Amino acid sequence: MKKFRHELKYYINEHDYLTLRRKIGVVLKQDNNSINQQGYLIRSLYFDNIHDHDLFHKNNGILRRKKFRIRIYNHSDKVIKLEKKSRQGEYILKTSAEITKDEYFKILDWDYEFLKEKEQPIYKEFYHYLNSEYMRPRVIVDYVREAYIGHISNVRITFDKELSVVTDSIDIFNPNHTTQEVLVHPQMILEVKYDEFLPDYIRKLLQLDAHNRSAISKYVLCRMKSIEYHGS
Repeated sequence: MKKFRHELKYYINEHDYLTLRRKIGVVLKQDNNSINQQGYLIRSLYFDNIHDHDLFHKNNGILRRKKFRIRIYNHSDKVIKLEKKSRQGEYILKTSAEITKDEYFKILDWDYEFLKEKEQPIYKEFYHYLNSEYMRPRVIVDYVREAYIGHISNVRITFDKELSVVTDSIDIFNPNHTTQEVLVHPQMILEVKYDEFLPDYIRKLLQLDAHNRSAISKYVLCRMKSIEYHGS
């Protein structure tokens, strides 16, 4: 049974990043998804309802929130994930299940009845939101993730770089899209996730008290940039 995890987020600069990745790289292994030392590309299509509840709940500081997204890695269609991320304060719970490329395009075409026939609860829950709240694709979020993992307390340290929004498409497989930077280099995001506790040696290496913790939402940052770009 999945359980809620701690998630802490910080804005950091390039100097902090280079210092921290050198220290963390000595004690933690880089994620197997990495295609090189810089990590791997994550592209996510986020959904929200016609009233933008997920956007406004975040901006209004609602502690209990959720987001649905469809995610791919390194522009590949080999793994396509439907994900739900739930949050209670600093605690998160992520559930996911794979869909096929054909199923992905069916969802974009509003042909999503097949979700009811699938066994895992996330499919049926997504169907409910699509059907009852008219949830629809809102924005594509891109970034490069450099991730390090540890077995104690299931620690995961990530550096998320080159955060960008796709401004002219809601199709994650569209090869002719245009992107716009949301966080300009050298600013990036440090995320620290763990189960029951953060091991002392990790806490000391990261020196978290020296960084400014922030309630960062990549979805909100990219939605706001998209709204600004389109002027509405």
